[in-house]
Amino acid sequence: MKRISLKDDLSSNSYPGRGIIIGKTPDGSKAITAYFIMGRSENSRNRVFVEDGQGIRTQAFDPAKLSDPSLIIYAPVRVLGNKTIVTNGDQTDTIYEGMDKQMTFEQSLRSREFEPDVPNYTPRISGILHMDGGHFNYAMSILKSSNGNPDSCSRYTFAYENPLAGEGRFIHTYMHDGNPLPSFEGEPKLIETMDDIEEFTALLWDNLNADNKVSLFVRYIDIETGSYETKIVNKNQ
Repeated sequence: MKRISLKDDLSSNSYPGRGIIIGKTPDGSKAITAYFIMGRSENSRNRVFVEDGQGIRTQAFDPAKLSDPSLIIYAPVRVLGNKTIVTNGDQTDTIYEGMDKQMTFEQSLRSREFEPDVPNYTPRISGILHMDGGHFNYAMSILKSSNGNPDSCSRYTFAYENPLAGEGRFIHTYMHDGNPLPSFEGEPKLIETMDDIEEFTALLWDNLNADNKVSLFVRYIDIETGSYETKIVNKNQ
């Protein structure tokens, strides 16, 4: 697979929707994950990321303007032992609860489908990072309608064992803006990572569409110790 320019990919797409990135730093010492949200409606744009224990949750920036919390208020990131779960919806909790009962990442998601937001049927994208004794692996998942037909759910899981230093994978909900919004196609995109969390955060935030971007989360996790550094950027301040 050809590696793409993350800068070019983001800057040329006005509405990738919500996106997850997972990978490893060029020096090989840290696992990387990032999650961003975008919005076209007032309800979707009225959000911020806030820290919640070891994870994060979405929160209404102006509670008075919150019209429907069902698909926009959730915990995108939760930590279960040496596992970090990142998703674009409340399936974070589904994965957490399933894996806490010794189910696999894929098994945990069997009870879920794409979102019920007619006519987009937004895909549910999810990721899991696993650190164990200085080793790191990860997996990503997308659950989506069958070419916009809600009668069928297509389930894809991509697993990456011993990921290479300096590489990451990027998956997002929509191919581009549209009505209805077209679901992501293909396997997660191969991207280049950075050693510096500040630089990587700036690369992502600066190249997301200025009108549609809402919030960004970036975390670098030390593969040996499990310690981490987190950056959160919110358009609403």
